[in-house]
Amino acid sequence: MQPDSPSAQHLPFENEQAAARWWLANVYAGDAAVQLTPRAVITGMLIGGVMSISNLYVGLKTGWGLGVTITACIIAFAIFKFLEAVVPAYRDRPFSMLENYTMSSAASAAGSMSSAGLVSALPALYMTTGALMPWWEIMLWLGAISSLGVCLAIPLKRQLINVDQLPFPSGIATAETLKSMHSAGGEAVVKARSLFIGGIVGAIVALWRDLFAQVHALAAFALPAELPFLPTKFGHDLLAKYTVGLEGSLIMVAAGAIMGMRVALSMLIGSLICFGIIGPILVAQGIAQPGYRGIVSWVLWPSSAMMVASGLLSFGLKWRTVFRAFSGLPSLLGGRRLLRTADEDALAHIEVPASWFVIGTFGSGLACVVLGHLFFGISWWMGVIAVLVTFLLSIVAARAAGETDITPVGAMGKITQLIYGVLAPSNITTNLMTASITSGAASHAADLLTDLKSGYLLGGNPRMQTISQFCGVIAGTIISVPAYWFVVQRHPEKLGSEALPAPAAKVWASVAELLVKGIDALPPGAKEAIVVGAILGIVLTLLEEFAPQKWRRWIPSTTGLGIAGVIPAFNSIAMFVGALVAWLLARSAPKTGETYTVTVSSGLIAGESLMGVGIILWIEIATLCGLWAG
Repeated sequence: MQPDSPSAQHLPFENEQAAARWWLANVYAGDAAVQLTPRAVITGMLIGGVMSISNLYVGLKTGWGLGVTITACIIAFAIFKFLEAVVPAYRDRPFSMLENYTMSSAASAAGSMSSAGLVSALPALYMTTGALMPWWEIMLWLGAISSLGVCLAIPLKRQLINVDQLPFPSGIATAETLKSMHSAGGEAVVKARSLFIGGIVGAIVALWRDLFAQVHALAAFALPAELPFLPTKFGHDLLAKYTVGLEGSLIMVAAGAIMGMRVALSMLIGSLICFGIIGPILVAQGIAQPGYRGIVSWVLWPSSAMMVASGLLSFGLKWRTVFRAFSGLPSLLGGRRLLRTADEDALAHIEVPASWFVIGTFGSGLACVVLGHLFFGISWWMGVIAVLVTFLLSIVAARAAGETDITPVGAMGKITQLIYGVLAPSNITTNLMTASITSGAASHAADLLTDLKSGYLLGGNPRMQTISQFCGVIAGTIISVPAYWFVVQRHPEKLGSEALPAPAAKVWASVAELLVKGIDALPPGAKEAIVVGAILGIVLTLLEEFAPQKWRRWIPSTTGLGIAGVIPAFNSIAMFVGALVAWLLARSAPKTGETYTVTVSSGLIAGESLMGVGIILWIEIATLCGLWAG
């Protein structure tokens, strides 16, 4: 392989097959290259499975999912470097770059399982109907949705990566990271060390806060979950009544450092407006009760309206992307590209066969229809429509990810919710769970294509990478669902509270309730607030799209403003603190900031969230066995 070879998109070719032959000759590592090995797949499944727990916890706290791929690559590189130093057998067979990128495919598939519904549709289902699914039903449901997404990516790879040469920026970043690590591992070792140190610090914070609070002898020394700004009655009232204070956690601080100043500042502004200005007015007028649950029951409506309007408008403004996506549909459905023989197709021996797409899509799609009918009472014809809509919207979502590096999963789900608001206007369950098919499958399709872009640049075998992705789906399902059961379903009353705000689920639930119950069921003043929120979302989205480039960094983020209305104010304040620290570090010491900000933040998030979930699991299991009394 020639890792520094120019991309095919910069070279003139007569046709697609000429480009394929160039790639085989100049980039492809060869059929004998070490890639799909048991250690690569198992490592990816384990790392991704562990990170799926972290993403579940963070998703229920913030509504965001964290990137898995590059973090997993750094962890795996560090692990095998250590093994090579202490185990002679590993020195003779070092962990290769292609093994690492294959590992990352399994890890990203497993780590992203929460996006298939664990932080959105399933919590929203409980919030709106009180329904809780048995763990085995959740496993089957998520497995079917995620497998559908992986299968839908199969024909899209050849169109979007081989033919259209879309950039998929995160895929390029992963490829460059892997090249850098495996050519000169010194910086990778430094990053891995900082990630592990951050993880240890985060774990200590979780132990100090969560475990101490559960042990009677240590409770007085526990780190409080929330702290007032001032140790006065005024400070305590701000925290108790309006959630304005500090948080005894580093997760949000670290998340803010990763997300950047613009979004975090928008969240600070949004939280001060929702909980510092609107909240006291609502309480004074008797419209809402003081405290997080009382205030958020009102402010979530304009916040949700802002995010939904912005998301759908952003999607509509990408009409060229939508047009290009659907213009390629004939070649995906029945064109010659999928039907070529091995003699006609230079890549036939390494690309995923069309038969995998046909059989896999039919099987996983049928599973979604059957399980939707059995578990949720979704009519079979509505299930079929949901799968067909998912196929079309996954094409759009994948192209959007390829062109912009943003997968509009939220918009995909909302489009499906709007469709079923018409087809099944009085059924909240159908509205939510059909949308979970679309958003979950679109997320996994875009995830696999981003990984496949890395493989295309590194000269890997796409068939082997797709197999590792399926393995990751299995691992993520097996590990994340039990974690969800212990964290959420053992104590579902925590959903929507300060402990587990579940902001994404709140938005899903609010859209479903609005479509089903109508606007007359809204609290006083919420109708007008929805209009204001939607208009603000539209105006900010248009400004972000059409304003001069030099002005855009001053335009507030609609996502940041909207999310601030569905999480406690102390969460948004903590994120702003993290973003401010990262911004100051980047300005004063750019190299240090580039090396440590993301890795230390990722370590803090992973360490604290994993320890937090681990403490919950340990206490629950010990209680069930009669071994825990506090």
